[in-house]
Amino acid sequence: MVQQQRLIDEFFELVRTDSETKHERQICDLLIRKFTELGLTVFEDDTAARTGHGAGNLFAAWAATSGMEDVAPVLFTCHMDTVAPGKGIQPRVDDDGYIRSDGTTILGSDDKAGIAALLEAIHVVNEKGVPHGHIQFVITSGEESGLVGARAMDGKLLDAKYGYALDSDGKIGMICVAGPCQRRMIYTVTGKAAHAGVNPEDGVSAITVAAKAIARMPLGRVDRQTTANIGRFQGGGDTTNIVVDKVEIFAEARSLVQEKMERQAATMMEAFESVCAEYGAKVDYKEVFFYPAYRFDETAPVVQVAMDAFASLGIETGMFDSGGGSDANIFNGLGVPTVNLAIGYEHIHTTKEQIRVQDLVDAARVVVAIIEESVKVKS
Repeated sequence: MVQQQRLIDEFFELVRTDSETKHERQICDLLIRKFTELGLTVFEDDTAARTGHGAGNLFAAWAATSGMEDVAPVLFTCHMDTVAPGKGIQPRVDDDGYIRSDGTTILGSDDKAGIAALLEAIHVVNEKGVPHGHIQFVITSGEESGLVGARAMDGKLLDAKYGYALDSDGKIGMICVAGPCQRRMIYTVTGKAAHAGVNPEDGVSAITVAAKAIARMPLGRVDRQTTANIGRFQGGGDTTNIVVDKVEIFAEARSLVQEKMERQAATMMEAFESVCAEYGAKVDYKEVFFYPAYRFDETAPVVQVAMDAFASLGIETGMFDSGGGSDANIFNGLGVPTVNLAIGYEHIHTTKEQIRVQDLVDAARVVVAIIEESVKVKS
């Protein structure tokens, strides 16, 4: 009973509403109106004051139907922001069944395809009179800026027992059951300034020290579960005649196993400390534990419900691990077991982004099916 044209129209309205990350006010106001018109109780949290983004996280509560009060509450989550270039998006349906922009911007299916699927599912459930337990929808801000909305969220606002993020590429039916933890680090290497032409031997080049330290680190694909990267290296001035005495290095380590991530971070720090000791420099260190890892198997209720929903639709299902983080990591860290569902978008974060109309329709069908299956899980 998914109405394809209504869903496409909804999706087009969402992607035409500018919402580049940090500028979410307009899309948030639109979503407040849409969820309210569908009969849900809507609340925006106060995280915008702390994150500096245009809106906070949006919470929409859908009360259980009569007799379903003992059903375990379920959560669905998407994010409202997009990457750039995301202003003035002009979506179109092409002859091959794909939705694309005009090629000058992204499309915004990441993650407005997920939001459109949620809104259409609410329409369908209401129209079919599908019984359901309490459902909580959380639409986050600032996901594309490093999960800042979800990371600032008060976990006490969550009342679901398990949940689903609609925010992964891949074929409909695929379930991301594992995501990595991540730590971000800033290293400040301090050497000693000197004139590069007159007395360079009296200086200690922070650039040289940092470069040698980085050369000693295992980076990139460290092992099957662990990666590490140097994202930015900055320091020095506008001239070449000074031995640079200070540089900053911005890095990350992530792994599906927290102990491996901790070990990688320690290895990177050890490289800086050992080279600094050799050259008479020093290193200062700041870190942020960005998000926790999660992992489920097919026996987990959150996975079983999704698999049963896919089976009811005749959709082939499978599980996969991801090396990328998402809001699902944060919800798991806040105590709500959450997996990330693939919704079919392709080439995200580029002007070639696209999604098939059929995948958009199937994403909405999947949400309805999960709601139908969820009544079997009791509190």
